[in-house]
Amino acid sequence: MPAFPFDYELPAGLIAQQPMEPRDQARLLVVRRHDHLLAHHRFCDLSTLLGPNDILILNDTQVLPARLIGRRAATGGKWEGLFLRDLGDGGWEIVCQTRGRLQPGERITVEPGDLNIELIERLPEGRWRARPEAAASAIELLHRHGRVPLPPYIRKGIAVEGDREHYQTVYAREPGAVAAPTAGLHFTPAVFERLHERGIGSAFVTLHVGLGTFRPVDVPDYTQHRMHTEWASLPEATVRAIRECKSRGGRVVAVGTTAVRVLETVAKIGPLAPWQGETDLFIHPPYPFQVVDALITNFHLPRTTLLLLVAAFAGAELTSLAYHTAIAERYRFFSYGDAMLVLP
Repeated sequence: MPAFPFDYELPAGLIAQQPMEPRDQARLLVVRRHDHLLAHHRFCDLSTLLGPNDILILNDTQVLPARLIGRRAATGGKWEGLFLRDLGDGGWEIVCQTRGRLQPGERITVEPGDLNIELIERLPEGRWRARPEAAASAIELLHRHGRVPLPPYIRKGIAVEGDREHYQTVYAREPGAVAAPTAGLHFTPAVFERLHERGIGSAFVTLHVGLGTFRPVDVPDYTQHRMHTEWASLPEATVRAIRECKSRGGRVVAVGTTAVRVLETVAKIGPLAPWQGETDLFIHPPYPFQVVDALITNFHLPRTTLLLLVAAFAGAELTSLAYHTAIAERYRFFSYGDAMLVLP
């Protein structure tokens, strides 16, 4: 049975509770695989760390205001929900949290009070099929009634003014995520301008980050962990950009583990080509990466699939060195935290 390749203990004070202002002033730990050297930078230095033939692949998913607060119509008890996806038949898939046992047919009144949701059917893992009693799209209703779905390690999930902007990349354009692709939170127009001046290109994929991204690996043999599925897309323009990058000797720099999963999912099918669909690709050591040459990523929770992906890409020993160095140097961790750039 393979042991978990890398784990760590994190002091609670290093979990970032607020984003860095401005975004691109976050710290950036540069990790070089060929000589195991580490260097300390700011994210605004990114253009000086990449080459003019390289290309950044960014996940353009947009985080929905998916957190819902309300009360059970029958009892008046407090209820909290998280929208996961639109089922396409007028129904939603949601996660519910309340005291007592919910029953099919129950109605929930969502704050500020003019939206009712009927619970239709109990699904596995605490999920429900539900139906909003309103003639509007899921996106419209969520923007009217929803709140920022901050992860629980940030202020116990309680959003404050500014989080709707901060917990979103500046290039987000495809609504559908319930968690941010956090490696992209550090980019600013100024960073993109400097990258463009250096001849460093960028292209987009989409992966709608789901609730399962935070799920810990809780089986003794990590290779037996059941990976969640997420909808993803690789457009033709990005395929062309990657081919051109490779042909001129450039490197494909994935911005975040989500971008890695899209690219490597398609590469497993065959030659890189436009694609969209559901992916449950689980990347863990050892893994033969076929497209990605470098990785920008935040510092991830212990015992998660995100950490396993980083260990597969950088190597367990180098990942351990990087994380322990980041802790010693008091880098900021998780969604609002600092970043790491893993180079060949």
